[in-house]
Amino acid sequence: MAMSCKDKLGCLDNGKYVRYTPEQVEALERLYHECPKPSSIRRQQLIRECPILSNIEPKQIKVWFQNRRCREKQRKEASRLQAVNRKLTAMNKLLMEENDRLQKQVSQLVHENSYFRQHTHNPSLPAKDTSCESVVTSGQHQLAGQNPPRDASPAGLLSIAEETLAEFLSKATGTAVEWVQMPGMKPGPDSIGIIAISHGCTGVAARACGLVGLEPTRVAEIVKDRPSWFRECRAVDVMNVLPTANGGTIELLYVQLYAPTTLAPPRDFWLLRYTSVLEDGSLVVCERSLKSTQNGPSMPLVQNFVRAEMLPSGYLIRPCDGGGSIIHIVDHMDLEACSVPEVLRPLYESPKVLAQKTTMAALRQLKQIAQEVTQTNSSVNGWGRRPAALRALSQRLSRGFNEAVNGFTDEGWSVIGDSMDDVTITVNSSPDKLMGLNLTFSNGFAPVSSVVLCAKASMLLQNVPPAILLRFLREHRSEWADNNIDAYLAAAVKVGPCSARVGGFGGQVILPLAHTIEHEEFMEVIKLEGLGHSPEDAIVPRDIFLLQLCSGMDESAVGTCAELIFAPIDASFADDAPLLPSGFRIIPLDSAKEVSSPNRTLDLASALEIGSAGTKASTDQSGNSTCARSVMTIAFEFGIESHMQEHVASMARQYVRGIISSVQRVALALSPSHISSQVGLRTPLGTPEAQTLARWICQSYRGYMGVELLKLNSEGNESVLKNLWHHTDAIICCSMKALPVFTFANQAGLDMLETTLVALQDISLEKIFDDNGRKTLCSEFPQIMQQGFACLQGGICLSSMGRPVSYERAVAWKVLNEEETAHCICFVFINWSFV
Repeated sequence: MAMSCKDKLGCLDNGKYVRYTPEQVEALERLYHECPKPSSIRRQQLIRECPILSNIEPKQIKVWFQNRRCREKQRKEASRLQAVNRKLTAMNKLLMEENDRLQKQVSQLVHENSYFRQHTHNPSLPAKDTSCESVVTSGQHQLAGQNPPRDASPAGLLSIAEETLAEFLSKATGTAVEWVQMPGMKPGPDSIGIIAISHGCTGVAARACGLVGLEPTRVAEIVKDRPSWFRECRAVDVMNVLPTANGGTIELLYVQLYAPTTLAPPRDFWLLRYTSVLEDGSLVVCERSLKSTQNGPSMPLVQNFVRAEMLPSGYLIRPCDGGGSIIHIVDHMDLEACSVPEVLRPLYESPKVLAQKTTMAALRQLKQIAQEVTQTNSSVNGWGRRPAALRALSQRLSRGFNEAVNGFTDEGWSVIGDSMDDVTITVNSSPDKLMGLNLTFSNGFAPVSSVVLCAKASMLLQNVPPAILLRFLREHRSEWADNNIDAYLAAAVKVGPCSARVGGFGGQVILPLAHTIEHEEFMEVIKLEGLGHSPEDAIVPRDIFLLQLCSGMDESAVGTCAELIFAPIDASFADDAPLLPSGFRIIPLDSAKEVSSPNRTLDLASALEIGSAGTKASTDQSGNSTCARSVMTIAFEFGIESHMQEHVASMARQYVRGIISSVQRVALALSPSHISSQVGLRTPLGTPEAQTLARWICQSYRGYMGVELLKLNSEGNESVLKNLWHHTDAIICCSMKALPVFTFANQAGLDMLETTLVALQDISLEKIFDDNGRKTLCSEFPQIMQQGFACLQGGICLSSMGRPVSYERAVAWKVLNEEETAHCICFVFINWSFV
């Protein structure tokens, strides 16, 4: 019969117990901490080295260590189960509160339904039933009937603050907002918390409930420090602080947010923040925007920023039995989506995006810090750095990349060249920027750069998962990076002799920063061997080291932004190492409109999606599917001498354009729609319908213009389609409807419109022309319909991303089918280029 660990403790196999003196136990404990599982030789050595153990047999020592390891395992398991039990208890409390809120919501809906039914029979309206409001808001309506002042005075600000508190609590625990569970997020003991998003309210809102192992005051301190956990937060300026009679605090804040991409302006907020303690001991930090309608203090609009509105939001922090806190987070904003291009509006209109980048980010930061507090023994990693130091490095990388993408003039950035170019070039020679770059290291090397130059651009991606594309860019750097440019980037950091610690890198080391079920972020050092040259000898190659931040690489995460940001570092990798971040950011947009194709029987855009067998190559690309979009932002920074500015600007522009081409090629290769397209474009080249349409396009052009559109090597339909697809001019077809939409474009046409075959039909003809172009098209359209063709003068059109495209001239003609009836209208844009 097997014995328990407790029974085995201090006994031998023959049933005789061995008792140890306190001195012997102390010696064995000390040896256990040095080596928990000693070998037979090591146990004999221990007996020889410790005279106090000389009367104990090696077998007895073996049994003692076995029992000690068993007790340690039991202790850890008990501790783990206690932690899980605390989580389950807190989660149960949250679920009970959520159930209570839902019951109140049902009661409110029943009441409203009853009211509407009775309204037709009884014109007198019953008084509003407030029984469904949050129980936490009781006592918060005392000012409602007193007509308190609403101005910039302390009493007026307190009135606004109390109103904000009541509205926030009604969202956090009441029914003021209709909450639905965040897609892909299931609550449980190992989840980050209970995540919900708004449905049908003004603006966008998200809510999170979770348990964190920190005291309420520490939680409030962390969430107030928004730049430490919200990567898009540029600055929080406290303009005024007012204490209140109830022990609370009112603060007036001016907050600036970075724009996540070069295609949108940054946001700012003018806020009132109210911190107070409720009667039940809960700590509340709530915020809202101050508007002119409230007669409170105002903040002038800031140039280049879009003033967004924060509706009552905040943090409800409750002490938890057994330590820690239960936190309710509500973020509710109106981000003025109308100020950005239509394709980007999902970033500002989606509550899922708000939940991912703001609400859940705060909860992750709290859980990460709480985990670091409990794991004191493993708080130092292999590089000798604590988690707080690693977080500081990741924040510096992310902040530096945001600064490069936004290029604020008050930080010293200015645009050189044409600001409407596809690649924007900015320079910065301010002392503050160079101070972080030109550090003088302990080895005595001097600074080398007098100007920082940045090349940046944004592009639309279609039907490519951001996590997969980013993983490819990380793992296959040679597919897009230029070794000479990597060496040039590293030249901004004056590298001294390698320290001994560098040898431990071994090529690539990954350091986990945060890892939960929903999110993963890590840093690593990339060693590029023999790419650069030492400062003293231009012939001897040296290794280049890049500090790299990777995030959003979990494919199962919902709407997560994916980033790959890197910066050259000095070989010693000091904590104050200068960082000049470059990299990629891929932000998923909401799914595009449904692709319906019942009426497109002879459309190359659909024909290219058909496999050679005549069936859909992928069920994900069927007519009922949706096509995911994302926007990628690229930014590369160079530390240079001022006299090399023009030369490096030209080099950087071409380099980023080359990266864009490489990314487009990789994205097409990874896109499921492209894979199915390539299935149809192999043997035979496209489907018979696609080849027929290509033949009609060329025949109609020859019939109207008297010349050939293509130079063909053979007369086969397969060659016609291939040559049409690879033609250098943009060839685009549109339907013959009252509002023509595009149905086909060759590769040059897709590049010009910055779209894909799947998304092409979401673009109408009139959207790509400016006012002059639309007037010209309206005047020439009757000629196209009567004469069959028209030659258009050169002008400007717009891509789907809103970028201007110039073309030397254009030709439009009717495409006729076998019965000589018009099938569609085809355009060819000759010698086009981005302005």
